[in-house]
Amino acid sequence: MRRSGEQREDDNTVLIDMDTGPEKNYGSLTEEAHVQTPDENVFSDRNTRIDFVLVWEETKISEKVEGAGVNSMHVKWRKEFLSRLKRRGLLVEQKKVTKPKKSINFVLLSAPWNVLCYYAEEISLRVPLQIVNYSNITWSEKILSKLSLPNPMTQEVPNPPVCYYTCEFRNNKLERFLGSNDHEVFFKTTQRHQVLYEILARTPYGSVKKGQVGVDRLLSEHIFTAAYPLHEGDYLHPGADVPPQALSVRQILYSYWAKWSCWKCYQPLDHIREYFGEKTALYFAWLGFYTAWLLPASIVGTVVFLTGLWVMVTDVPSKEVCDTSNDYIMCPTCEGCPYWNYSTICVTYKIGVLFDNGGTVFFSVFMSLWAVTFLEYWKRTCSTLSHRWNCSDFEEIEERPRPEFTAMAPMTIRNPVTGAEEPYFPGKKRFQRIISGCMVIIMMIILVVMCLIAIILYRTMVSIFIQKSGLRFISSSAKRIASITASVLNLLIILLLSRLYTALAEILTRWEMHRTQNKYEDMFILKVFVFQFVNFYSSPVYIAFFKGRFVGYPGKFNTLFGIRNEDCAEGGCLTELAQELLVIMVGKQLINNVQEFLVPKLKSWWQKRSLNQKQQGEKKKDGVEKSQSQQQKEITPWEKDYQLLLCEGLLTEYLEMVIQFGFITVFVAACPLAPLFALINNWIEIRLDAQKFVTEYRRPVVERTPDIGIWLPIMQFITQVAVFINAFLIAFTSSFVPRLYYRYTKNRNLEGYVNFTLATAHINFNQQNETSCRYMGFQDENGHYIPEYFELLAIRLTFVIVFEHVVFFIGRFIDLMVPDVPEEVEMKIKREYYMAKAALAENRSMGSFMIPDEQEDYSTSVRHRTPHPSTTNPSVSLPAKVKKTSGENGSLDTH
Repeated sequence: MRRSGEQREDDNTVLIDMDTGPEKNYGSLTEEAHVQTPDENVFSDRNTRIDFVLVWEETKISEKVEGAGVNSMHVKWRKEFLSRLKRRGLLVEQKKVTKPKKSINFVLLSAPWNVLCYYAEEISLRVPLQIVNYSNITWSEKILSKLSLPNPMTQEVPNPPVCYYTCEFRNNKLERFLGSNDHEVFFKTTQRHQVLYEILARTPYGSVKKGQVGVDRLLSEHIFTAAYPLHEGDYLHPGADVPPQALSVRQILYSYWAKWSCWKCYQPLDHIREYFGEKTALYFAWLGFYTAWLLPASIVGTVVFLTGLWVMVTDVPSKEVCDTSNDYIMCPTCEGCPYWNYSTICVTYKIGVLFDNGGTVFFSVFMSLWAVTFLEYWKRTCSTLSHRWNCSDFEEIEERPRPEFTAMAPMTIRNPVTGAEEPYFPGKKRFQRIISGCMVIIMMIILVVMCLIAIILYRTMVSIFIQKSGLRFISSSAKRIASITASVLNLLIILLLSRLYTALAEILTRWEMHRTQNKYEDMFILKVFVFQFVNFYSSPVYIAFFKGRFVGYPGKFNTLFGIRNEDCAEGGCLTELAQELLVIMVGKQLINNVQEFLVPKLKSWWQKRSLNQKQQGEKKKDGVEKSQSQQQKEITPWEKDYQLLLCEGLLTEYLEMVIQFGFITVFVAACPLAPLFALINNWIEIRLDAQKFVTEYRRPVVERTPDIGIWLPIMQFITQVAVFINAFLIAFTSSFVPRLYYRYTKNRNLEGYVNFTLATAHINFNQQNETSCRYMGFQDENGHYIPEYFELLAIRLTFVIVFEHVVFFIGRFIDLMVPDVPEEVEMKIKREYYMAKAALAENRSMGSFMIPDEQEDYSTSVRHRTPHPSTTNPSVSLPAKVKKTSGENGSLDTH
């Protein structure tokens, strides 16, 4: 597979003249060779490296039962597939492990040098030309160094991967690449995996027209049970007598990344990329970047929360509520409920002030701008990493069809690029299925709304039941008890619907018959996000904007299914919103962390238990008891990795973090402590994810990607929505605008504000009950809105318009001021493009070029011009660094 516009070079073309001595190699090792433990990932000859493993299981009793024809077809396809792999030049060795009820067959695959070279050129693998010093200093390191402060987050990780100038591999110029004389380590381990997976994905095992091609299709039809590259040895540190430089990459990742003691250290991203590939490394880079940016947000949020504590103590309206005694007799909250004194909600009112104060507005603006700035600086970081990891020019020209698509497509069509017959599904039918899928999504959203209504009814009925129970010690907190229990119940319903819909979304996306894996993943992610957005945020939106808005007034209350519409709690709806957010967000995080910690360990334990019956049988035969460590050492590497769990991708990890991002931006006005809880969770999340990838998952096949994909547009959408929701939250749910209005029109000290917010019940209601009572509202005794209500409404709408315009203007200004690609990276790209043109120039006599030295000064500062040496002395020779090269135009990048 080649990018468009590429051409093969002639045999006489020369690359950059450089030393390719044996002391400089490229691959899994660094410049200096370290003493490594013996490699167990080899064939029986102890020399041939294992690059990939295929596995299938055979049940012993299956031969005697019906359905043997299906198994015989599987056997035929397996034999044909393995036969074609051999014809493509792969080395194959089979191992069989016998168990009491089944046998497990392992196929060990290795690509010899000539096959690696052929497919490396086909898939445009990048190989090194020259070592380059690439600075890897983070923004926090720069700030701490400028302040002359020690950096507690830094750690010395052994064997840092070397950066290179690279270009696409060409077999006819092999001797010109760095380390090409050592065939064993010239290609990195992950590159060998890529070549093997490319061969496995291309090789047919049956009819090509029917889509019977590739290992993915074989796995989906359970002809093979697993296909994976091997981990590089054990992850545990071999002992104190082994120097750090002798550790494998997996051991380095476990010791310097996955351990809990590394919670405060920078992530070794280059090691992660070296072992797991760019896609996984970019996820952890984004997660670490997001977590680092949560630190200032959590500090500001904590300061705002502490300011709220001070406001709670000094707030004048709170003192009025607590000192009113029997001045304000409030109307009953339900039919048959007694009258009550406003002073009884003294504590609740103060708690409401804790979450509803002037700092809320500042924090909402801060977090809106924080989100915009965070995304802009992530683009810069992503472009830097993408350039350093050779993904900035990555483009999938022709992606293979998905296995399910090839299996279920009803017709074929000739590919205009390759000319081959490929499965085809009509676009019109796909569009119809997408529309049908949207109908299912709408039905699920209606189900979420129905569950929300059920929660509302539950909260109202429980509140009424507790108030009428006559138990004085709980009746005073009836609404609070009902609200908390309803929040917990809502969380359980949310988690249940999430699991149900994720499975449903997967079925719908498969049914829509998307051709490529990228399109399939994007549509699946979009479906899941739309539903999760509604599922998680519907209850907070109801509390923030609908609860208490349609209650009516005493004597004319509005009802839902015969039950009076619920009103906000005594402290206001913002307090309930903060409680709902804490229960859903923190509760979800706790449950997810427990699941991520326990579920993989339980699955791994069960899988190892079911697969280790062989050792138990041998132990009974020999009559020798062996320790668990001895048994583990006797297991071959491919068996150990087969006992691990399948890595199912990063969808769940990204989705969890993006939903969290929504909580800390969309409803942050109600809960300034949300970023702090998110920060604590993410510190734990990084370590849990690291342990899963290093210790509990099979090693995934390397995937290249220049960015985090569709997740960035989703977060940008959340940021835009957050601005509007926070504006309406402050204007219509918070008491900020009424207090501001009263301060500048009535009393600057807010004296009498409580009486201003209370209305007197309707005349008929007072006459019927022979008692005058008050309720929250801006209405007169006839139930009509007073002029202050309309003035407040105009101010609220004006505040929303001004708030979102100011935030969007500043956000746009930040967007313009912060370029997506750093200036130094742009300079490197241009410099390396110039080097590529010079190094691969068609005509060697076009001239010479200078290989830039990273230590030289390439700043853009203005200097005085001096006469060129050639103008005064034509005989002056060119600098020693000038090298003559020739070749065709190509691409060159930093590895």
